[in-house]
Amino acid sequence: MLFEIEIPTREEFELIDVTPIIEEKVRESGTKDGIAVIFTRHTTTALLINENESGLLEDVKEFFESFIPKGKGYRHNRIDSNAHSHLRSIILNPSLTIPIKDGRLLLGTWQSVIFAELDGPRRRKLFVKICEC
Repeated sequence: MLFEIEIPTREEFELIDVTPIIEEKVRESGTKDGIAVIFTRHTTTALLINENESGLLEDVKEFFESFIPKGKGYRHNRIDSNAHSHLRSIILNPSLTIPIKDGRLLLGTWQSVIFAELDGPRRRKLFVKICEC
């Protein structure tokens, strides 16, 4: 079963916990045991699994802003001003695969699925493929 989910973002760099949305789609699918594949097809977004704690999320933003700063003389900026967003996305993931057991995502206690908007605000799409196996 494939779900297409619209994610409206509000900030240029935003980290959004999409775990409840993914869990809802698992329930809708009726899958008891299988996998969920989550995919973003945008080159300036990414997915990660980590703790959804406000201090940590601010640290992640600060890390990327210092490691890959906006406004540096990137060659891609000659045609568009978002090279930093593309570069940030290449060290993250466009997709995640999470096991499903007993109708639930098999995430650790502190793990959340985080959608990273790196060039917002925009209307983004997230795809969730749920397979029973």
